[in-house]
Amino acid sequence: MTPTELLAALNWRYATKVFDSTKKIPADIWAALEESLVLTPSSYGLQPWKFLIIQDKDLREQLVPHSWRQRQVADCSHLVVMATKRTMTEADIDANLIRIAEVRGGTPDALAGFRRMLIGDVVTGERSQYITVWAKMQAYIALGQFMASCALLGIDTCPMEGFVAERYDEILGLEAQGLTTAVLCPVGYRHADDRYASLPKVRFKSNDVIEHR
Repeated sequence: MTPTELLAALNWRYATKVFDSTKKIPADIWAALEESLVLTPSSYGLQPWKFLIIQDKDLREQLVPHSWRQRQVADCSHLVVMATKRTMTEADIDANLIRIAEVRGGTPDALAGFRRMLIGDVVTGERSQYITVWAKMQAYIALGQFMASCALLGIDTCPMEGFVAERYDEILGLEAQGLTTAVLCPVGYRHADDRYASLPKVRFKSNDVIEHR
């Protein structure tokens, strides 16, 4: 991919207001997009999230009233609900260390020093007092990577904060999993009638937001 192609994809992307409910993302493309979620970087590599892919039509219709009645959540091809942990526990840390050992070799015991540092920060340290905020910030890393991946593949997205998290948590049974809804991203194909698709992007000029030192 060339720099020109990259910028063209990012300029093509916009927050889709109206999805074409008759169009579905092909399975091979969706598999790649799911993997882009898995590959998201996170602080300490702790991945304090779960990505719920909601395709059940009835379930999505239940979510519309709690999404400020925005139809994107029902009319898109796939609805991604990015949920994050309400707390971080020693068990969460140990699960991550076990996975490190599985992938890179060695044993979790060899990571004892790393374990103490993590527990002293996100489990018992000052960060533990605002862990839901920290986890939500991690989810936005996933959101950004996911939206860019979609744009590069010609798939439309709409990042959404306009929803009632408590109702989403209740309908999706997230509290019992120790999770809460952080942000939404409906995904699919823009409808021909979405007038926002043709509007020029409004951004500050480069020299207003970028400073070289």
